[in-house]
Amino acid sequence: MKWLLFALALVAPSQAGLRFGCSTISIERLDPLVEPGSIPSAHVHQIVGGNTFAPTMSSGAKNNIADTATCTSCFFSEDFSNYWTAVLYFKARNGTYKRVPIFANAQLEGSTDGMTIYYTQKDFNSNGNKKITAFPPGFRMTVGSPTTNTKAGVVKGLAYTCLQTVLTRGAETPDFPTKPCPAGIMAIHHFPSCWDGKNVDSPDHQSHMFSTTKGGFQEAGPCPASHPVRMPQLAYETMWDTTKFNDKSLWPTDGSQPFVWSMGDSTGYATHGDYVFGWKGDSLQKAMDSSCMFQACGNGKPLLSQNAAAINKCKVKATVTEETDGCKWCPHPLTYR
Repeated sequence: MKWLLFALALVAPSQAGLRFGCSTISIERLDPLVEPGSIPSAHVHQIVGGNTFAPTMSSGAKNNIADTATCTSCFFSEDFSNYWTAVLYFKARNGTYKRVPIFANAQLEGSTDGMTIYYTQKDFNSNGNKKITAFPPGFRMTVGSPTTNTKAGVVKGLAYTCLQTVLTRGAETPDFPTKPCPAGIMAIHHFPSCWDGKNVDSPDHQSHMFSTTKGGFQEAGPCPASHPVRMPQLAYETMWDTTKFNDKSLWPTDGSQPFVWSMGDSTGYATHGDYVFGWKGDSLQKAMDSSCMFQACGNGKPLLSQNAAAINKCKVKATVTEETDGCKWCPHPLTYR
């Protein structure tokens, strides 16, 4: 039913929200939000968006990375934001690791890998009647934590779907699927959408925001008085092609699932996402004030968009030069020597 509603939303005439692809610009151990200046950071990330991504990125309300970016890997050419998550690895029973490749989501234009990004106002069926305030210049936030090690500690909105086909939706779990998935694993990150109205960041990159998400693409609950400003409901979907590793003779002998995040987490509980705002001018606010839906918001209605060649050409030269595809042996795939 959830996928039926999603499919209907794609053709309904008066929805409002953005859904678009962004190709990968880099896979390396950098994290300018949580570990600014660290070369390398603690674990490997996959990054999409604008080409200002670097070990250190200027912060503060007067710093919009869109002002210095020269390209973006996103469908909307006015979006120079950066979006990143940890990287998924397969651990074979012989102890070797292999990075799991990423494939493009369904019904997108241009991107060949990377992530699907959402900015929704209410849900896929209505605009609602609330004013949605776009993220301001200098805004940044994270969701989840790489140190979470219990199911109880998983933030609402962080989940996995064992894909039966590329169109599978629903059946979300807070931990990794335990059986081979016919079409791969989709990792889902829903960010909080209630802002304190004052701070573009906070020491933990989370306290300036408050989550009332219900999971999936349902409308989030009302914002509390402490965080009264409703912002777009930001979400990521990453399609991991685990089908290359569905041969259970390669899985651990105890039958446990073989996938681990780049920080060493084999439960899935430590999944997390990072976001640095970088839309040009008031472009995101224009989109949130419009009645367009998904990629129909492109071609100047009201957002500018770009073709597949431009999307996939934008890359960032690696700062950390090390192997990230796999290693012959390592305690977990966050260290490469």
